[in-house]
Amino acid sequence: MATYALIAINAVVYAVCFAQAGTGSFYGFVESPVFNNSTLMPLDLVHHEYWRLLTSGFLHLSLMHIAVNMISLYILGTMLEPILGTARFLMIYLTSLFGGSAAVAMLAGEHTATAGASGAIYGLMGAMLVIVLKLKAPPGQVLAVIAINLVISVSVPGISLVGHLGGLAFGTLATVAALYVPELAMGRQTPTVALRRRASSSAWLVMAALLGGAILIGVISPELRPR
Repeated sequence: MATYALIAINAVVYAVCFAQAGTGSFYGFVESPVFNNSTLMPLDLVHHEYWRLLTSGFLHLSLMHIAVNMISLYILGTMLEPILGTARFLMIYLTSLFGGSAAVAMLAGEHTATAGASGAIYGLMGAMLVIVLKLKAPPGQVLAVIAINLVISVSVPGISLVGHLGGLAFGTLATVAALYVPELAMGRQTPTVALRRRASSSAWLVMAALLGGAILIGVISPELRPR
């Protein structure tokens, strides 16, 4: 149910920002306190406003923006969540979200404000690619979707390419950890219940390390920028 819960949270946050601003345009949302206090700008992180690494992933600039992202989340989520399980799916989503924010904090301009669930959604695209490869299915369609979206990220003004790439990278790595670490941990041993539990715990430790690493990069990167 994580997919539907995430869609609901995004929709509620959008409705609150819309109501506060009184309009659905980007400039109208500047009048929304929730929007202003939740977008991600590297300069804000210097002032220790670290919650923006998370909250920016639940903001959207327009009705079209949230519609495209939520349709993508619905399509990917309803395919991936049953395969991965709700807990692992949610972990991969959050790791992708923070991975996108980390890339913005590290590479985007200090005064560049970003918002949207796109980083997390790109992470789900990476997760789909890992699953397809693990199943030894042809990856061409998934690669084509990722490539098309990256071309759009480059060609359309105002889209955060670094945020998308960060989400894609961390989502891919988190899915690799979820699916391949247990196999590596068990090796050729007889798969007993205790061994499966230890292997699963190993995967969760790696995923937690990736999530923690993304958060850490987001926190320290603005502090390391040359002034």
